[in-house]
Amino acid sequence: MKTYNDLVDDVLPHIEEVFPWDLLEEMENDPGLLLVDVSEPAEFERAHIPGAINVPRGILESACDFDYDETVPELANGRERNVVVICRSGRRSALAAYTMQQMGFTRVRSLKTGLRGWNDDENPLEDAAGNTVDPDLAEDYYTTRLRPDQRAP
Repeated sequence: MKTYNDLVDDVLPHIEEVFPWDLLEEMENDPGLLLVDVSEPAEFERAHIPGAINVPRGILESACDFDYDETVPELANGRERNVVVICRSGRRSALAAYTMQQMGFTRVRSLKTGLRGWNDDENPLEDAAGNTVDPDLAEDYYTTRLRPDQRAP
């Protein structure tokens, strides 16, 4: 049986990742860059990279194709675009980048360290209303809080 970590480890050799500081530079120099945040909607509303679109991991495949209720035209038309997939830690985005490669996206990468690393590097985040998110508040969002019943026996 594979664990979540095993699944992520399996795809990492097959995808490209980009560090937060390199992504920031790309954002300044590539107006066609497509940022796809695969976090859940509530996560995205609290804090995300300005300019990112939210495509939750659970609907990614149908959002990438036409003729589905979840189709995101900008994404479905983006197979040749420079795409960076984002999530909280860089793990869901790694799986998503791998899936998108299988679906024909030729220039897709995952944000290594995710939004945690992005925030640690003090890069800008905004909330659903477009307000700047304080880095300390974002740090609180990204801190893992496992209940006792969620820990391995």
